[in-house]
Amino acid sequence: MNGFWTVVMLIFSNVFMTFAWYGHLKLSEMKISTGWPLILVILFSWGIAFFEYCLTVPANRIGFVENGGPFNLMQLKVIQEAVSLTVFTLIVSFLFKGQPIAWNHIAAFACLVLAVFFVFLK
Repeated sequence: MNGFWTVVMLIFSNVFMTFAWYGHLKLSEMKISTGWPLILVILFSWGIAFFEYCLTVPANRIGFVENGGPFNLMQLKVIQEAVSLTVFTLIVSFLFKGQPIAWNHIAAFACLVLAVFFVFLK
């Protein structure tokens, strides 16, 4: 079950991460934060990123093999990257509708799937 909860927490943490890193761009596009000074944008993003860390740290802790989880460090990192780009793509597809997904993006995802496959080979 630790592997399952690790992946679930990484998915939710990446939702927060994506909003922390790119949500301010949507707010600016919507004319909500266009007048905000950069320090306020940074603090806003840090506030969101706090919740990312509240999920990422325990996800890695319970998922790590030396803490009773099923994943080694390399596996945790590759899972994190695959989840991160998947969540990012889904959010961008819904929020930033002018950002098309091209063939090279699909090829990059195929490479990520292969990375996950290879990192779990014995």
